[in-house]
Amino acid sequence: MTEHKVISYRQKDEIDDPLTEILRAGARRLIAQAVEAEFATFLASHAELLLADGRQRVVRHGHAPVRTIQTGVGPVEVEQPKARDRGATEGARIRFASTILPKWARRTKSLDALLPVLYLRGVSAGDFQEVLASLLGARTRPTCRRR
Repeated sequence: MTEHKVISYRQKDEIDDPLTEILRAGARRLIAQAVEAEFATFLASHAELLLADGRQRVVRHGHAPVRTIQTGVGPVEVEQPKARDRGATEGARIRFASTILPKWARRTKSLDALLPVLYLRGVSAGDFQEVLASLLGARTRPTCRRR
C-alpha cells in the first residue's frame, strides 16, 4: 500500500489546445522571419561603410535577450538581432531599431487598444458582444438558421 499518486497541475501559461500552440509557433516563426528581413535591409543599407582595413563597419552581433510579447494568441517569445558599429565615435554610433518589434513593446497594438474597451464596455456595462467582435471578428453570417 505504498502507492503514490502524483497529480500534475497546469502551469500558468500552459494550454491544452494544440491549435493554439500551432498558432503561437507560426507567429514566432513569422515574427522571426520579418525581423530578420528587416535586419538584413538595415545591414545592406550600411554595407558601404567600411573601416580603414576594408572590413564592414556595421555587422551582426548576436541577439538581444528573448522577451515575451502578449498577442491575440497568447504570449509569444521573440528574439531580436543586434548590430555592432565597429567604427563608432562618441555620439555617432549606428544602432538597429526594429519597427516591427520596438524595444519597449510588450504587447501588440491591437491588445493595447482593446484593453480599455474591455474595461469600459465589459466590466462597467456587462456588454461583451462589441468587445468580443473586435477581438474575434464580426460574425458575417449566422451559424444556424431558423426555419
